Amino acid sequence: MAGATVQLVPRYDPAALASAIANDGITHLFGVPATYQRLLEYKTVAGIDRLPRGKLRRLAVAGAPLDVTLKSKIEAEFGLPLSNGYGITECAPAIAGARIDAPRSDDAVGSLMPGIKARLVKPGGGAVALGEVGELHVRGPNVMRGYYRDPERTAAVIDADGWFNTGDLARFEDDILYIVGRTKELIIRSGFNVYPAEVEAVLNEHPAVVQSAVIGRSVSGNEEVVAYVELLPRSTVSTVDLMAHAVPLLTPYKRPSEIIVLDALPAALTGKILKHRLTEVARDRAVQRV
Repeated sequence: MAGATVQLVPRYDPAALASAIANDGITHLFGVPATYQRLLEYKTVAGIDRLPRGKLRRLAVAGAPLDVTLKSKIEAEFGLPLSNGYGITECAPAIAGARIDAPRSDDAVGSLMPGIKARLVKPGGGAVALGEVGELHVRGPNVMRGYYRDPERTAAVIDADGWFNTGDLARFEDDILYIVGRTKELIIRSGFNVYPAEVEAVLNEHPAVVQSAVIGRSVSGNEEVVAYVELLPRSTVSTVDLMAHAVPLLTPYKRPSEIIVLDALPAALTGKILKHRLTEVARDRAVQRV
């Protein structure tokens, strides 16, 4: 539709991307938050004063929670707004997006695409009050017909009226949608809800942190918050330093019980963090401690 060429690569490499932006006439860049985090890491490690803008005209992001600190850094780096959006495979190509003519300074994913309806549902059913968080259900021409040869799984996510349960927790401010986390990733600690993205945003503000991922770990009668962090190469920052950074910025029930530094967080080829692998690591560590 745009009359443009798509440049495909087998694996994400921030150095190669920076080179393509500088030399190959890239005009539109669409990535997950890790795409942009890795670009900033490359800039620091390579000792570059400023990443080349080339012919870039638009930056877009989706696929994972976007923290405002990362958004502001990228916008300052390239002098362009970073447009947040939201979609899932079962509701392709998208559910919501920030409009080009109405850039935002927060982490909203924008307004619903034309033809798509949405509702927020409490756990167990029932509508939520305006401004409150609920599980996002959507209906529209973008919703899949079903999972291939799996009617039971299809029936579990699409009801008789065509509403699809995204499994995401969200809230609305007027017509603007905010995604606050995944239902399965919600951590309930001592009766309080902890959304991993909130804790990750705080950890990512530390100048030595490349990226972080927060998960819940089951303990006797409760859940605890566990944070995995990837640091800049050759960083001497300790977990004690990271905890000292996080404690004053988080209420007690949101503070990590443990911060674990990894050389690299497990990620897909796109750079998206694979949290299910970290859940397995946390479970193994808990067993070893017992």
